[in-house]
Amino acid sequence: MAALMEVQNLKKYFKSHAGMVHAVDDITLSIEEGKTLGLVGESGCGKSTLGRTLIHLNESTEGRIIFQGKDVTRLKGKEMKAFRNDVQMIFQDPYSSLDPRQTVSDIIKEPMKLLGTMSSNEVEERTIELMDTVGIEKRLRMSYPHELDGGRRQRVGIARALALKPKFIVCDEPVSALDVSIQAQIINLLMDLQDNMGLTYLFITHDMSVVKHISHQICVMYLGQMVELCDRDELFAHPLHPYTKALLSAIPTVDIHKKKQRILLKGEIKSPIDPGQECRFCSRCVYADESCRQGVKLCEVRPGHMVACNKAAEINQL
Repeated sequence: MAALMEVQNLKKYFKSHAGMVHAVDDITLSIEEGKTLGLVGESGCGKSTLGRTLIHLNESTEGRIIFQGKDVTRLKGKEMKAFRNDVQMIFQDPYSSLDPRQTVSDIIKEPMKLLGTMSSNEVEERTIELMDTVGIEKRLRMSYPHELDGGRRQRVGIARALALKPKFIVCDEPVSALDVSIQAQIINLLMDLQDNMGLTYLFITHDMSVVKHISHQICVMYLGQMVELCDRDELFAHPLHPYTKALLSAIPTVDIHKKKQRILLKGEIKSPIDPGQECRFCSRCVYADESCRQGVKLCEVRPGHMVACNKAAEINQL
């Protein structure tokens, strides 16, 4: 299947008083149409910045963004408006991402009104349809966000994202602020919507259990760089990067008879300000040697399995 969204050598730097913060540094990947790419990593690794840059909430510093085979890296005017109709975002906090002065109905209607191509009756019908699709009762259409629980607020955010019938949605940790039981409902809703509407997701999270459930492919990020990329089942069966192994070791298990050996990372986290060419994980990696300080490249070490580690073959006896 063809790739819907591609990025080539994408970079996003921010200026600071101490230098340039390398939030996203030389990322290359693609997301197939109708599939979900899970993006995982610890807080501050650049996951959300990558998602926001893809849909032009942040403008990239370097690199190319290709959507449906068209270069959309530098769009303006009508082209940008058309692109915005096809890409949307579901935000992490379902409370702060909704206007507290608008009702549920008004929040869902707003994108359609801004588009300006639908009559009032069509907007009303579409709003009712979206509420039903995401599981919001009609009696809540005149409610305000503070009157809803977290799960219903996130459903409103999902309905708003679906209003213009997008093809690509960035899900920026959409369940991290919710109770566990509600998380399962929202994840299952997103998967049902993908099956029914053919949606393509970039699903950002730090929860490895969640990303295993919803993703087709998984990308692991560390301090702005991609360190591992492969299919979901391959990653959980054969993790190759030391950082990925540490993340997987932190997943809780309910099997009391199988004791899990936790990999504890030690050492200082490297600064993202002008980090240089060395492997950014080497200060916390027990396998690091002088070659790691000369730089690393993302290489295919197993079929379809990319990893940025000079020691991967040696560590995993490949």
